[in-house]
Amino acid sequence: MNKFNFKFRILLLSTLLALFTSVQAMADVTICRGFIGAKTVDNLRVPENATCNLSGTRVKGTIYVGINATLTAWNIIVIGNVHAENSKQVNVLEGSRIGGSVQVALGGGSSVNDSFIDADLQYGGNSGILRAMRNSIGGNLQVLRNTGKVDIRKNVIDGNLQCTENVPAPIGGANVVGGTKEGQCRRL
Repeated sequence: MNKFNFKFRILLLSTLLALFTSVQAMADVTICRGFIGAKTVDNLRVPENATCNLSGTRVKGTIYVGINATLTAWNIIVIGNVHAENSKQVNVLEGSRIGGSVQVALGGGSSVNDSFIDADLQYGGNSGILRAMRNSIGGNLQVLRNTGKVDIRKNVIDGNLQCTENVPAPIGGANVVGGTKEGQCRRL
């Protein structure tokens, strides 16, 4: 076998492997409209304008919440992240465990209460009511440039509590912070 033939076969094999992987990844996304109970899925997506309720669901990857979509989740386990952009409402509640971060950006409201987040909780550029109450957060809690009421109470945060450019300023208190309390959250 000459060098050209060998390189061609490697290139062909790499291309086929990439194609197979991308097709397999697309097949591993569960679309949620309605309710999913105690079931295990790979990745989960709440499509545009849909409402998804989860109870006792295990997600081996990430939850994506679409434009104007609503997610309400109780007692879920997510190995990856919960990511919402331009969503209507995102609620992660009562004993939920997130292995990555919860990121809610440019949307409506959100409540993350009584949950465990191994990395960060981030609220950025949202216009609705935001709550973070009685959570255990392994990273930072960051609240930036929101225009709705923000209530931050009784969280245990291993990293920093950072709040800037929120109108009105966040309210709350009794947060235990391993790092620093910064900006508008200095006294929370």
